[in-house]
Amino acid sequence: MCSMTGKKGSTGNKRSHSNRATRRTFRANIQKKRVFDVKTGTYITMKVSTAYLRTLAKQLSAGR
Repeated sequence: MCSMTGKKGSTGNKRSHSNRATRRTFRANIQKKRVFDVKTGTYITMKVSTAYLRTLAKQLSAGR
């Protein structure tokens, strides 16, 4: 589960060529990343989704 956005896996059906349905899980793309915390001056290891990493990169390039 992403510690910032709350994204986690969901469930659905896997469909074969004959269109039979079997249950499967769709997992969120979660990565462990070290992020620098400006307030404390230290690095924090977080489990975040790749979508949040893109948002974080946008915020850092904008100077926030």
